[in-house]
Amino acid sequence: MGKFEGKVAVVTGGTSGIGLATAQRFVEEGAHVFITGRRQSELDAAVKWIGKRVTGIQGDISNLGDLDKLFDAVKQEKGHLDFLFANAGLGSILPLGHITEEQYRLTFAVNVKGTLFTVQKALPLFPNGTGSIILTGSTAGTIGDAGFSVYGGSKAALRQMARNWIMDLKGTGIRLNVLSPGMVHTPAYDDLFGEALDQVLASAKDNVPMGRVGKTDEIASAVMFLASEESSYVNGIELFVDGGMAQI
Repeated sequence: MGKFEGKVAVVTGGTSGIGLATAQRFVEEGAHVFITGRRQSELDAAVKWIGKRVTGIQGDISNLGDLDKLFDAVKQEKGHLDFLFANAGLGSILPLGHITEEQYRLTFAVNVKGTLFTVQKALPLFPNGTGSIILTGSTAGTIGDAGFSVYGGSKAALRQMARNWIMDLKGTGIRLNVLSPGMVHTPAYDDLFGEALDQVLASAKDNVPMGRVGKTDEIASAVMFLASEESSYVNGIELFVDGGMAQI
């Protein structure tokens, strides 16, 4: 038996990369996991890949109706929720002077508004006195990099909201933490960097103290820690899983 036997988890943005790796780990530990994704074909493929104890719910977290559909499904199928990994997010590169209203609107609609209402709408499903919520942050919310101000600003907003939310959740038994990955090669990197991807990945040798990019399984392991009773007195932190990148 896994340590999450009989538990229920939601992973937003669970069709690829960090979300998919984490959803798979929840299932391996015995949980039933609900995953979301915007594209039905990718969602179907992820559900097939995970193979058991998984439910796919198509939707966009910036759409509050889609969030209602997600949590209605959790309530009807399982009746409660133990873990929420609010992982869905997106970003693009535009330097100051070229930032567009559309980039700002889309980034903050998904990363900030979407995460906020994902958490808020999930709360009624957590049993009294228990539960773990993990938000996906980023080293971009702490360190500076050219072209990443809008994305970094959205992730910094999540970090600050988490500080306030743990006070709002005082007495509920629900813990809330932020997990901030560093450089991790996921399919999103392919889209974000395009032809420059190899150069970006190679830069890890100089920019990351551990000299390499991270693996999605390494991020998933950190989520398992924050979800489990092994972190029962950990609340409100930002856990960097970045090879030391944001610590120098």
